[in-house]
Amino acid sequence: MKNLIIVASLLISLPLFAQTKVVKRNALKSNNFGITYSLPKTSLIINAEVKKSTCKAGPYYKYAEKYLGVKEVVTEDKVFYELGKITLFNKGVPDPEQTYIVEFKGGTVAPYAYLTEEGLLCSINAEYAPVESEMDIARKNKSKAVRVADASVYSEELLMAGSVAKQAEVAAKQIYRIRESRLNILTGDADNLPPDGEAMKLVIQQLEEQEKALVNLFTGIIVEEVIDYDVTLTPHDDLDKEIIFRFSSLLGIVDADDLGGTPVYFNLKATDRAPMLDEKEAARKEKSLKGIIYNIPGKANVDIQMNKKTLYKGEVQITQFGTQEGLAPVMFEDKRSPVKVYFYPETGAIKQIIQ
Repeated sequence: MKNLIIVASLLISLPLFAQTKVVKRNALKSNNFGITYSLPKTSLIINAEVKKSTCKAGPYYKYAEKYLGVKEVVTEDKVFYELGKITLFNKGVPDPEQTYIVEFKGGTVAPYAYLTEEGLLCSINAEYAPVESEMDIARKNKSKAVRVADASVYSEELLMAGSVAKQAEVAAKQIYRIRESRLNILTGDADNLPPDGEAMKLVIQQLEEQEKALVNLFTGIIVEEVIDYDVTLTPHDDLDKEIIFRFSSLLGIVDADDLGGTPVYFNLKATDRAPMLDEKEAARKEKSLKGIIYNIPGKANVDIQMNKKTLYKGEVQITQFGTQEGLAPVMFEDKRSPVKVYFYPETGAIKQIIQ
């Protein structure tokens, strides 16, 4: 566990991550024409979708085949879980060891920068409008689970029936009467037809709801909901079979050290890593960095598995595997045509330079 930090959170109500907000910072005489910013380090967010199914048996399930001809019914109350889609998001967080002050010369034309609220660099000398991240978009596009309410209807005749067997017989007769009434309305054979199309639609809808509620007494109901489980991981080296959580069909997602579930393994292998520098080289490199310091991220392959089955596979940028470079201060001293620079706030890398 020396090479990573893991934080897990359960998101049952599917909240959205707050969209990035940016703040404009001007380099003025009052702050010595300096702007302080931070470079990000990579924090990976692993999102797992879990479908929770809550089954509730109907009181007349034993008579479903006899009266309704239905064989597939819920026969006992139970809850079970299914592990769904695994998604990986790259989220940059400020690295306290990579905080810089960019100083502009007094003659520079109105220098300014846009930073996130956390202090990550977004742009220099350029207006910046934050865009939704992949994570924000994915959260917003998820449809919330629709709960099926148990709207069982117990008529006086049904309640007075006595035994369960007699109640089931009465309920089945009510179902067939509702079906007959609906058919008569649709075919125009009913004695009192609805006055117009809207009224007919409403009556049909009410009959269907009554029928469904009565059928539920035989078939039971299954309520399904999607639960989001997030694990935040900050890697500093390759990872091999790191358990990020465990999964059980009876318990859902449980902690990594809970033996009640099957382990889900996280593998990360660097494919593009900056060469390691010795102490002297690192000191020389740090001394040479001037101007606007930015990240050149490394890359890694990610593989997430359970029971030797791949749940997710892809490539991700890791700033911890990369290096830093600097934009020369002289680039920003042209009064006639100030250079505009855009950055990826998630990685600290340069997105675009406009001259």
